[in-house]
Amino acid sequence: MRVNAKFGHINVIARDWRALARFYEQVLGCTPVPPERDYRGRDLDAGVGLKNAHLAGVHLRLPGNTATLEIFQYDQPAEEVERRINRPGFGHLAFAVDDVAGAQREVLANGGRKVGEIVTLTVATGAMVTFCYVTDPEGNIIELQSWRG
Repeated sequence: MRVNAKFGHINVIARDWRALARFYEQVLGCTPVPPERDYRGRDLDAGVGLKNAHLAGVHLRLPGNTATLEIFQYDQPAEEVERRINRPGFGHLAFAVDDVAGAQREVLANGGRKVGEIVTLTVATGAMVTFCYVTDPEGNIIELQSWRG
């Protein structure tokens, strides 16, 4: 049987949730959805499968969307693994922009870094997508894309 589901949010675990939220607000136009979150206790421990968990953060409304980007920070984060574009699992967040090169410059000016070059591909329908991959200041991969045709 198929579950009756609607998309809710995407979660990113941050080293500094406030700084990362500011980046997504200032550079990519996300807007805060109050209240800020601050969770701890037995129920959180049971829900996340950790002992003495404490997390805090915020939801940001994604531009042009009803879904949110949930940015949380744990007091005791796990060891990091290198983020790579081809690592199995969630790969990146994509944002449609008017000007890929301009958006890339803005991300880089605000602490992000380049992953690849700006390229344009033609899909089977003849439509063209110009895109590049960059990271946010904490290394999470973002695709900046613009479609035409």
